[in-house]
Formats: sequence, structure tokens, C-alpha cells
Amino acid sequence: MTDASQQVISGLEGVLAFESSIAFIDGAIPELSFRGYDIQDIAQNLTFEQAAYLLWNDRLPSDDELAAFSADLAGQRAIPEALIGILRGLPASAHPMAALRTVVSWLGAMDAQADDNSAADNQRKAMALTAQMPTIVAAQARLQQGQEPLAPRADLSHAANYCYMLTGETPDDTTTRTFDTMLILYAEHETNASTFACRVVVGTEADLYSAVVAGLGAIKGPLHGGAIDDVMRMLIDIGSADRAAAFVDEALAARRKLPGFGHRVYRAGDPRAAQLRGMAEKLGQASGDDKWFAIATGAEQRMRDTKGIIANVDYFAAPVLYHLGFPLSIFTNVIASTRIVGWSAHILEQYANNRLIRPRALYAGHRNRKVGA
Repeated sequence: MTDASQQVISGLEGVLAFESSIAFIDGAIPELSFRGYDIQDIAQNLTFEQAAYLLWNDRLPSDDELAAFSADLAGQRAIPEALIGILRGLPASAHPMAALRTVVSWLGAMDAQADDNSAADNQRKAMALTAQMPTIVAAQARLQQGQEPLAPRADLSHAANYCYMLTGETPDDTTTRTFDTMLILYAEHETNASTFACRVVVGTEADLYSAVVAGLGAIKGPLHGGAIDDVMRMLIDIGSADRAAAFVDEALAARRKLPGFGHRVYRAGDPRAAQLRGMAEKLGQASGDDKWFAIATGAEQRMRDTKGIIANVDYFAAPVLYHLGFPLSIFTNVIASTRIVGWSAHILEQYANNRLIRPRALYAGHRNRKVGA
């Protein structure tokens, strides 16, 4: 009989590593809540600014608090010209997430207070990165397309300014609200791989920037944030709705994993996916091009019918971002630029009640070997 203390939990699945009051997930219902508010309620009724305030402060802001918070966020959107120079100087072959990771690390190196781990200064850093990361990502997108980056506008909301910096046009209310909702849905998701990476780094009492860089490294992977890129590539490969079922059948026969399906925690569906499905449908109708939605729903139905596997949050988020004009290569960067809110909430919580995170490994190698024997 195996000693329970020697049992390996692969992937740490189901292991409770710490207490948190930030987000709650029940994968069987399914349920996701931020600070006790259901994600559907938040997505339908709050702005990104309100959701960020909630995640960082454990309560909704008053009107005056929201105005001050929004003004502070808008006032910190500009990024140094030297940072733009770094982006220009990176090779065209550089992965966009590697570029984002690099410039966030540079921001940390340039911050004279980077190693001040007080709550007040970490809140300052969290606000600055939340404001600046969309500016960086929009600049990356425009440089990729041979366009000059645009300076942010303080007169626009977080979501509207993000769209403006990408396209150069002030978005309409429908576009703004759609993107605002998507940013909220991706802002926080409990102890996922990137959030855990952030908390592990904070556990060593390293600085906030180091923790965020660790989060960026984790979310870059295709089994985490990078999955959204693969979803859109798959939809492009399928090409048309009448090819969707056959594509799924061929992939399953070849034992190829299809991106955007299944989830480690959710067994009864991802509560964020329903919102994004509706958003993808509306954007397709509004643009007069429902091709991507038709392909996505065709493949989704085939997976449901043949394997009983349902789509996760990334599946319909991919066509949403595509309709909004974001280059495919930058999708994961967009997700990282809003997940900074959740990372920051966990970073602040970890600093407030810190203990070094140090698991053990069950040794499975040689024992008692001798050199020269």
C-alpha cells in the first residue's frame, strides 16, 4: 500500500495550496465568481474599470472612487519611447509574447522602486502595468502591420482606448462594450498556471515585476493562454462550415487534440464561454460575415456529438478578437494584458500573507551509486 504522504498528485490537480478570497470556481455547476459576484452578473453589469477595482479592493467602488480610479488608470497609459525602440529592434521572428515578456522586464529594471514590496507601492505598480500593457500590445500589433503606434487617449474608457490604439478609429458603443466584456471575462481565473507562477515568485519575496514576468512566461504556452491562437488557426484551416464536421472527424481519427475544447476544472461547461459565443455571433451578424461563427459552431457541435466535449473560453474568444481586428499572432498578448488584473490581485494577496511555496518531489532515480564502481 502506498503511503498517502508519498502520493504524487500529477499536475497538482485538486491540491489546495493556499486560501484566497479573490475568485471561486465550481466546475460541476459550472460557476465562476469574483469576490462573491457571479461572472455573468459582472460581465453584464460592470465595466472593466469597476471589475478591476473590485478584484483589487474586495468591493465595488462608489461613483467618486470609480471616477478617480478610472482617471488614474487613464493617466498612466503612455509608455516610454525607449520601450517602443526595443519593440522595433526585436527580430521579426521573435514571438510576440516573448517581446511582451521582455519589455515588462525592462519596465521593472527601469523602476527605481521595483524592490519596494509595500502594499502601497505594489498597488502603484499594478495600476501602471494594467494601464501600460494594452498600449504595449496595441503598439506590437501596429508595428507588425507596418503601422506606427498610436499614443493613448485619456478621454476614452480602458476598452475604447485599447480599440482606438489598435485601429486608429474611435470604436462605437457596441464594439466598446463587446471588448470591455471580453476583458472582464479574462481578467481573473483563480489558481491557473500563470497565476500560480506569479504566487510562487512572490513567495520568495521577489518584486512584482518578476512575478508578472513569470506569469507571462506561463501564459505563453499552448496549454494555457497560447491556446487561443491555435483556435483561430484551426478555424482558418477548416475554411468553411461544410468542412467542420469532416475536419473534426479527421483530427479525432488521427488522435490530434483540438484546441479550445475541454478544461482541467470545468466539467459541465465554461461559464465564460456562453457569453463569448453570443458575442461572436453578434459580431458576425453586425459585420455581415458570419463565416467564423458558422465554422466554430459546426466544429463545436461535431465535438459534442462524437466525444461529448464542450468548448472552453478560448474557443469563441478567438473569432471575437479576429472580428475586432487584432492580428492572430497577438491574441495571447491581449489575454495577458487583461489577466494582469487578476495576477495583481493574487500578488497583493500573497504578499499580505506570504509563505515560501516549496513542494517536494517523489524521488524516482538511482540510489547508493558509487563513482568508479
